[in-house]
Amino acid sequence: MKIRKIVSQISEYTDTDELSGQDWELVLCSREAGLNAYAPYSGFRVGSAVLLENGEIVSANNQENAAYPSGLCAERIAIFYAASNYPSVAIKAIAISNLSHGEEKSDIAKPCGSCRQVISEYEDLSGIPIRIILDGGDKIIICEGIDTLLPLRFKKKDLNEHLSDQII
Repeated sequence: MKIRKIVSQISEYTDTDELSGQDWELVLCSREAGLNAYAPYSGFRVGSAVLLENGEIVSANNQENAAYPSGLCAERIAIFYAASNYPSVAIKAIAISNLSHGEEKSDIAKPCGSCRQVISEYEDLSGIPIRIILDGGDKIIICEGIDTLLPLRFKKKDLNEHLSDQII
């Protein structure tokens, strides 16, 4: 048996003046989108903004439903909207903002497993890392690609290898 250590590197900002203008704009769009989140059950309001390679910014927020968990996260709504309206344009970055600060003001927005897998899919589709900006209000974390958040992720090639093993 071997024990291996997986290390992820992130950039943490407590001063928004340190962010690039483009990153800060994306965070502001994400925060603005979160204001309109429909979260009457959890009270957990999240906004997301996606920057496309052509400069377009698409934003969205989480949408809950009484038939929980049939709602959808802000990240997936923004990504799916971008992919359906700009199908051949790569995603450069995504900002995710948590507007539901409790006791801990610096509660960083963290994508759920489903959202991480969707980010992974679109990163693989374009072949370029998606810059992931996680906004907690007074602290922002930036990850350079999904492998930072999902290091042992399931990829399309894994599915292809599995299917080829099934062919007799």
